[in-house]
Amino acid sequence: MTDLDDPQALRLADPQGMLDAVLGLPRDCRSAYDSARLAEGLPSAGDVSSVTFCGMGGSAVSGDVVRSVFLERLGMPVEVNRSPVLPEHCNSRSLVVCSSYSGNTAETLASFRTALARGCRVLVVTSGGTIADEAEEAGAGIVRVPQGYQPRAALGHLGFASLGALEAMGLLPPLADDVAEAVGEIEALFATSAADVPSATAPAKALAVRIGDRIPVVWGADGIGSVAAARWKTQVNENAKRPAFWSSMSELDHNEVVGWSAPLGERFVVIGLRHDGEHAEISPRFTLSFDIARASGAEVEEVHARGKSALSRLMTLIAMGDVMSVYLALVNDVDPTPVAVIERLKAALAGS
Repeated sequence: MTDLDDPQALRLADPQGMLDAVLGLPRDCRSAYDSARLAEGLPSAGDVSSVTFCGMGGSAVSGDVVRSVFLERLGMPVEVNRSPVLPEHCNSRSLVVCSSYSGNTAETLASFRTALARGCRVLVVTSGGTIADEAEEAGAGIVRVPQGYQPRAALGHLGFASLGALEAMGLLPPLADDVAEAVGEIEALFATSAADVPSATAPAKALAVRIGDRIPVVWGADGIGSVAAARWKTQVNENAKRPAFWSSMSELDHNEVVGWSAPLGERFVVIGLRHDGEHAEISPRFTLSFDIARASGAEVEEVHARGKSALSRLMTLIAMGDVMSVYLALVNDVDPTPVAVIERLKAALAGS
């Protein structure tokens, strides 16, 4: 087990620097938002009636951020499409945002090509690859983000580039204050979770140690809480290389709670992601549902969002999960960066 209180041991156990990449999130958010607001050649927002984000994996989370935080402020339907099939309703009055960090994601490329063929307004957010080449050839709007990241560590660039571009197009109001708050709160959170902070006073390290070799189950209130819970699940999968699950409150009270029966919970840690914007009918359910999980033998932890804006609350919940998942990998002697299973799967599909 890697000693989380030994910065040198952490560097040796994380040779490709995933921890540093994660801790760079506030810097990435700020620079991506500022750059995208100055982007040129963006599609017209005039008479746009819907927004569809297309992406997979970490590249799709930017759509989840926009949808959960700004749905009411956009004043139109917003959806996230994790599929090669573009929804049939997408047409010349639809804005289709194609988010692919690598630029080579097969599903996103398929939706992108369909969107062009239908005459949709298309915005591409990418670091390059095939989708960048085809977008330039087609004259589609494109916002480029830096290369050199693992896609799951590029949320700051992809997500906040999308926000900046939508603001520049006039689909979102000025967001500088929201972005500044979110960046400041993430920085404050990470100040408690840096490599040189002792586990006794570092919440992310302490939670990773408590989870240990057990399986995390993450609960979040519908909306920003459930988006953050889904992100925690995938970050634990890819960084810590272990199973994890997530559920949305209060949907889980209509099915999942029945499965928490003793002693089946002993291998699990339930983590509730909480924030001050929870619906009044949902908040009381957490305490009652935690009691059910504890009775099954599960450990229970709560993580609270920071900040006043929905963007800050969501991003601080996401940031905590990102850094915790890296420490969870390291405490179990797992290199957080490689995703060999995904690479094998892609190679097999390419050869089939």
